[in-house]
Amino acid sequence: MSSSVVPFKNQRYADLKRESIQRKILFRDPEFPADDSSLFYKEPPPGVVEWKRPGKISSDPHLFVEGINSHDLYQGEIGNCWFVAASSCLAMMPHLWQRVIPDWQEQEWDPKHPENYAGIFHFQFWVFGQWIDVVVDDRLPTINGKLIYCHSNSKKEFWSPLLEKAYAKLYGCYESLSGGFAGDAVVDFTGAVFERIDLEGEAFYKDQRNQDYLFENLLKVYEHGGIISCGITAEPHELEFKMANGLVKGHAYSVTAVKRIHLRHELVAHFKTETLPMIRMRNPWGKMEWNGPWSDSSKEWAKIGDTERHNLGLTVEDDGEFWMSFEDWCKKFTDADVCSIINTSLISIHKTWSEVLHFGSWTKHGDPLLNRCGGCGNNPTFLQNPQYMFDVTKEIEEVLITLQQKDRRTFKKTGQGENVSIGFSVLKVELNRKYRIHRLLSQKSMESSVFINARSVFVRCILPQGRYIIIPSTFQAGELGEFMLRIFTDVDSGCRELTEDKPKVKCWTPLFGYPQAVTHVFVEKAERLENQDRTAGADPYVIISCEGNSVKSIVHKNTLNPQFDTSAVFYRKKPSKPITVEVWNSNAVADEFMGQVVLPGSLKDSQQKLKLQLRKRGSNMADEMPGSIILCIATDTELTAI
Repeated sequence: MSSSVVPFKNQRYADLKRESIQRKILFRDPEFPADDSSLFYKEPPPGVVEWKRPGKISSDPHLFVEGINSHDLYQGEIGNCWFVAASSCLAMMPHLWQRVIPDWQEQEWDPKHPENYAGIFHFQFWVFGQWIDVVVDDRLPTINGKLIYCHSNSKKEFWSPLLEKAYAKLYGCYESLSGGFAGDAVVDFTGAVFERIDLEGEAFYKDQRNQDYLFENLLKVYEHGGIISCGITAEPHELEFKMANGLVKGHAYSVTAVKRIHLRHELVAHFKTETLPMIRMRNPWGKMEWNGPWSDSSKEWAKIGDTERHNLGLTVEDDGEFWMSFEDWCKKFTDADVCSIINTSLISIHKTWSEVLHFGSWTKHGDPLLNRCGGCGNNPTFLQNPQYMFDVTKEIEEVLITLQQKDRRTFKKTGQGENVSIGFSVLKVELNRKYRIHRLLSQKSMESSVFINARSVFVRCILPQGRYIIIPSTFQAGELGEFMLRIFTDVDSGCRELTEDKPKVKCWTPLFGYPQAVTHVFVEKAERLENQDRTAGADPYVIISCEGNSVKSIVHKNTLNPQFDTSAVFYRKKPSKPITVEVWNSNAVADEFMGQVVLPGSLKDSQQKLKLQLRKRGSNMADEMPGSIILCIATDTELTAI
């Protein structure tokens, strides 16, 4: 992830401010003028708009009043609660907001030196893998002297409307911010990884085990500086509809705390626990709160000690912030946006990750080998998509994968602002694959994301040791676009894009020869192997060899019927030479040969499953050894057929 900063529209804050001060004028931004084009493309604001600088709105303007906190933001006349919710969360984390609002002390009004004020501010956003510095002037849209859009609870404080203005400039105009996911804004603020959790679909409230697992994960995200928001799905006619329980449909809430609260002794028997998982939220409107159990003035709070209530910062006022039990939260909310700040630091007391970032695009071409917009796995052209290969070198490893398409919000003005449906699949492939995959044989789909017309999709998967290919795609074949793929692993995965379809012809090829055929071998399992130790077991592994090249499986402990699920692909210069599959027993002193099969590798191989008797070294007619092996083999003279 790039840490360098690129000026948006090539506007450099320091240069523009210095020029304005020298000329003794207040900056006027030509790239985001104070007119209707910056406000809307379809729906105008409800009144006559007058653009005013903060000094005309307040006699004593400041960037911050008594610091910055989540209560500084209130949503205005546009449906960008998702942005306000994300900004509220951002305000609680100095190490994050100080990146978004750089040099904040230098940007603050200085009443002792008014000559240094130039009416210019700048903010930084993480856009498609790159930090972007956005400059704005301080002219803000008002109606009847009041700010139309985002504003603070203090009339003197202006960081939130200025941040919103910079974000509106980034995406074209204020109206372009109508409708979105809070997680997308958090990613723009931080470069975090965004995971959307379907609370309703997963029905966490029905499964205590899954509910506990989710709580522990959210607690970990919160404690490690991540950002969480949530909402309730609504039909178009239900947007911002207030329900009887005080919650609002189609509205984004910021999560401001995830805690376990300690119960009084007499309540432990009732709740069957000494602590109760709780979650605190804030409505960006600054009002309208949950009125059920654990709401501000509910009787449940009497069951908590004074010290605990003080530690939780409990307030009984309609400020938009409220607590819920985690069980109720899982019942009442339908989805949550969880943004994790992934630690890639080499020196850290917390878990660190190795990150690889790739930029790519779905492009169209008449040649199937050059086409890169094949659509999802439902399409016969699925493999005509970009392919990215990585290795899992540990026995079991957690892998985080996120796919993000280039944000189309900027194009809302021209009616082209809708995202396409995107997703990806993770295939387990041959251990020695080096070239693009062209045909699915034994390759196994290990994970698939949902396909959704959101800006990003995320999958957290647990993968066994092996080699894998990620195939990012649009849902429909033929759709075009740019994307960014991020892969996080415990250790370096060697992730790289596969661009070659087959071995290259090189200057020494006439001397050493060129492959005449390609063969895929999949060893599924072995059965009834011979005992190799006193415990009547063995630690077998398999080696697949062809023309001096070989692939070795992992060792399977204490079994006579190992499930190998190991595959290899060979580009064969001499197809008449056989392929051998050997089974060995892993031993501390010296590994022991348990038998082999010799495959002719016929050009007529068609992936038919074979069960073959293990034999001693030699030809396929050598003496038999205990056990058999089950495998498939496919060969083709067209090198781009497998």
